[in-house]
Amino acid sequence: MTTSGRTQPASRRDGIYGWAALGSALLVFAGFARTYFLKGLFGTPQLALLLHLHGIVVTAWFVLFVVQTRLVSMRRVDLHRRLGVFAAVVAALVVLVGGGVAVHASRRGFLSDPNSMRDILGLAILSGFLLDFALFVGLALYFRRRADFHKRLMLLGTCSILAPAINRVPVPFIQAGDLWVTFGLLDLCALLCIAYDAIRSGRLHPTFGWGGLFLLLTFPFCLFVAKSSAWIHFAKWILTSVNI
Repeated sequence: MTTSGRTQPASRRDGIYGWAALGSALLVFAGFARTYFLKGLFGTPQLALLLHLHGIVVTAWFVLFVVQTRLVSMRRVDLHRRLGVFAAVVAALVVLVGGGVAVHASRRGFLSDPNSMRDILGLAILSGFLLDFALFVGLALYFRRRADFHKRLMLLGTCSILAPAINRVPVPFIQAGDLWVTFGLLDLCALLCIAYDAIRSGRLHPTFGWGGLFLLLTFPFCLFVAKSSAWIHFAKWILTSVNI
């Protein structure tokens, strides 16, 4: 890759990442249009400051993902790397603020019905996918000099935080479905990218092989962990002790 400042023609090989970035951003807009992006048109309730901050941070991540993939396809790697420092800060905020929102949302439901396992389960799932995001993006930053690893890890990281948007898309079968529908669609998004990449390159890249498997197993693993006595005690302690 060149590091010159001149713009080069877009690369076809990186096309899947550009489309995946744009598709994920549109999915987030569709999911949160009513409650965030276009809430003034739908008259939805006002949001707490923490939720506004969460919306700004997550929106910034998806916008950056689109911009960064576009810069790479245009061979503006110099700008991509400079913007990468800011992207790393935004990624850290996604995890920190997202964790706060997870506790805030789960705590509100738990305090209204302490005997319900719904919010303990929800906290486990949200925490699990935030850890996925942190792991994938952290590894992507570590392998920033290895483009084949870096771009695939970034895509997996972005896919890992799509569930809240998917769950809110106003499509009947999604709204009528359970969590398996939401996370099945999340897995489908990742698998489509992985399959296209494997067909295009003629092999399954190990990053997508192991990383994709890890992503697929996250939801059932979170369901398993959420039923353990250790998690239940920990979650109850968090939800009753931490006021966000």
